[in-house]
Amino acid sequence: MADYPFKDIEAKWQRFWEENKTFRTPSDVDTSKPKYYVLDMFPYPSGIGLHVGHPLGYIATDIVSRFKRMRGFNVLHPMGFDSFGLPAEQFAVEHGVHPRITTEKNIENMVRQLKAIGLSYDWDRKLATTDVEYYRWTQWIFLQLYNSYYDSEEDRARPIYELEAKLAAEDPSWETKSDAERGTMLAEHRLAYLAEVPVNWCPALGTVLANEEVTSEGRSERGHHPVYKRPLRQWMLRITAYADRLERDLELVDWPEPVKLMQRNWVGRSEGAHIDFDIANGEHTSGVFTTRPDTLFGATYMVLAPEHPLVDRITTEDRKEEVLAYLREAERRTDIDRMADSRIKTGVFTGAYATNPATGKEIPIWIADYVLMGYGTGAIMAVPGQDERDWEFAEAFDLPIVRTVEPPADFDGKAYMGEGKVINSGFLNGLYIDEAIQKTIAWLEEIGCGEGTVTYKLRDWLFSRQRYWGEPFPILHGPDGTIRAVDAGRLPVVLPDMDDFRPTVTDDPEAPPLPPLSRAPESWRFVDVDGVRYERELNTMPQWAGSCWYYLRFIDHTNDLHAVDKEREHYWMTDHGVDLYIGGVEHAVLHLLYARFWHKVLYDLGHVSTPEPFQKLFVTGPEPFGRLFNQGYILAFAYRDERGIAVEATDVVDQDGNPAMEVQDHPGRRFFYKGRPVSQEYGKMGKSLKNAVSPDEINGRYGCDTLRLYEMYMGPLEASKPWNTRDIIGVNRFLRRIWRNFTGEDSDAIRVSDVDPSDDLLKALHRTIKRVTDDFERLSFNTAIAALIEFTSKLNPLESIPRAVAEPFVLMLAPLAPHIAEELWQRMGGTESLAYESWPVWDERYLVQDLIKIAVQVNGKVRATIMIAPDSEEADVLSLARQDENVARHLEGKQLRREIYVPGRIVNLVAS
Repeated sequence: MADYPFKDIEAKWQRFWEENKTFRTPSDVDTSKPKYYVLDMFPYPSGIGLHVGHPLGYIATDIVSRFKRMRGFNVLHPMGFDSFGLPAEQFAVEHGVHPRITTEKNIENMVRQLKAIGLSYDWDRKLATTDVEYYRWTQWIFLQLYNSYYDSEEDRARPIYELEAKLAAEDPSWETKSDAERGTMLAEHRLAYLAEVPVNWCPALGTVLANEEVTSEGRSERGHHPVYKRPLRQWMLRITAYADRLERDLELVDWPEPVKLMQRNWVGRSEGAHIDFDIANGEHTSGVFTTRPDTLFGATYMVLAPEHPLVDRITTEDRKEEVLAYLREAERRTDIDRMADSRIKTGVFTGAYATNPATGKEIPIWIADYVLMGYGTGAIMAVPGQDERDWEFAEAFDLPIVRTVEPPADFDGKAYMGEGKVINSGFLNGLYIDEAIQKTIAWLEEIGCGEGTVTYKLRDWLFSRQRYWGEPFPILHGPDGTIRAVDAGRLPVVLPDMDDFRPTVTDDPEAPPLPPLSRAPESWRFVDVDGVRYERELNTMPQWAGSCWYYLRFIDHTNDLHAVDKEREHYWMTDHGVDLYIGGVEHAVLHLLYARFWHKVLYDLGHVSTPEPFQKLFVTGPEPFGRLFNQGYILAFAYRDERGIAVEATDVVDQDGNPAMEVQDHPGRRFFYKGRPVSQEYGKMGKSLKNAVSPDEINGRYGCDTLRLYEMYMGPLEASKPWNTRDIIGVNRFLRRIWRNFTGEDSDAIRVSDVDPSDDLLKALHRTIKRVTDDFERLSFNTAIAALIEFTSKLNPLESIPRAVAEPFVLMLAPLAPHIAEELWQRMGGTESLAYESWPVWDERYLVQDLIKIAVQVNGKVRATIMIAPDSEEADVLSLARQDENVARHLEGKQLRREIYVPGRIVNLVAS
């Protein structure tokens, strides 16, 4: 019997698709047809390429794309690469190779691997954030931010020139101000602005790091180097202006609830009050934000964050040395470490006092690192009676504790945070908390000591990196301190070629940053404009920049005049926006938050047609990114040596010399790496655990159709699934069985005839069409494969397969295993690719199931039989049984005690 020649078939059809551009989406599509935009989260072009965990989401989007094409949709299914950033640059630094060379080599390898899996991307639209023509428009979007401000009255972004005209009309001295003075005033409102802010500075990497790039131990995620807090002048994006919209508009999107919750928590909207405390006999005032203004009477001390600007001004002379020492120690701790509940509370007294506006009493002002500048005002009124952290701090430093809410009589804990009546609070006594909060806010506003307000945990986006491998800012710095944006017509600002692109690294955390671009040729660094010599911005944008808007550029990837054509953007983004967006949960907060922010700015300024990039599915109203889906992970066994260091899983054997990957789940196995014992564990497949399996290996042994089917058959797409190479054999046998059913002994023949199929076969076929169609719509690919496997058993005994059955079966198989499907379709007489053939449609006539006979017992004796449909509801079956004449006679005069229905088999009625 001829074997399934998967290598020849897969190479043949991948070559055909590429040569014929089978999956190319024309720039000007027929807009009378419905559209479906399918997107994968932007991958990073890793140097080690793909492992079998990476394609999980890519295969899923490919199945959907192929399915939707066959259902008559215009499908946009592009792929690109998030190729700027620290990992690529650090790899280049360590190996002495320019990052562009390594990045392009990595992209080339990943494209090869993706094509080898048979993914139906429109490769003509492939882009990378490092492409000059792409980051030209990233720079253009930055200019939109720089040249805009947020109008709080209209709740949208507007051009900065409108604000400038407004200030000129309102301020008589505007015309007499210097350009630098005007620039300073406008910078307070721009959506992109320069500011001195505390940052995570890593001198060993020579750059600022985002919080997400710093471990809980205060070290860089890349390289594990020490990270310090220090103030630096950085570019910031005013994402906080959009905090309310970012939180509110989550109601419009159809995302998993856990992802929405993560976004809401990151935005951190809190309602409460701003309260002013007089400090040092009225010389200074510090504002605090609290969600519980009703506890003001219980504020027995005040705490400032170490970075608070008032620290230097209010600290008394006798406390300066101790305060300074504490500040230096706090700089070494990360925000995550400082907020850990398990940490012992530390702090230092400033020597200064504030006046509690409710009691009139002076309360001491402390500095403690459990208070962060990143939340509220960087200052808190400490109410230990109603807050656990404040209680712990008060206990540690012997500070007063006053309860403001009466705990239950049986409460024997410390801080009480439950409901109850207000106590020890003057005019609030006897009220419940909600009423007390409102009354306190009204009182604060009446005496001019505070006001009700809303605050957010979200901070403005730190947007500078002191590295080479990133988008240059389109910004010029004048000799008098003025800032000038590069004219949009002069974009892009091209990253200069530099032999020495390494950052200036040091062990000194106080050393001034020296970005690599400070060593760029003067011909690049300096620009003459109107007789004035300007210096370019020497920092670069972070990796997040390019990944904020790639979904828009895919729509119109060759446009030289606009980031995206309005008509094309309107077609692909109106209604559901990106209809299906699949990716890992690791991007569920910041990538989505940043992309939504940029998109909302572009919407406010009239550049896009929807206010959200990833919108709710099947609702009226314009919000994009239609359906967000977070895939699970591929899990695999990993191995560690006696030092706890992961070793290559492929080099591990058991005590009998068998490769670990073949016996890893067998009981009684001991494992060894180069003769030394190792321990076995289970975790996410990847380079960190050295347990990755290359798709190239699986493709070579079984074929990529097998890989595609196995990854989809392992379980629900959203679930994490265990990888076991041995299990691949099962789906490989399924494909080989299909091949034998269609070709028989001769691999050049086709066992398909024009005979009429039996009614039973037609019924099975149409039920399968409905099941697979419904499963594809629900992204339930594992159950769709199960349905096809079940139907294949109907074909096994046939001498030849009726064409009326063979063709729809192959079409259903095509999105899952496209190579074998294309080959069988061609052998059945197809002259072109089946990629655009119509999806099979089930006939309702064949879905009506035959009636089955059910015995009805009364007290264990058969008294009747009834005919029912196999899918009848239990209540209907029992009702029909009771209505039978003979059954009713045997129940007459008795009380029905129990009714038992064994589906499809028997009814038993118990009466007495």
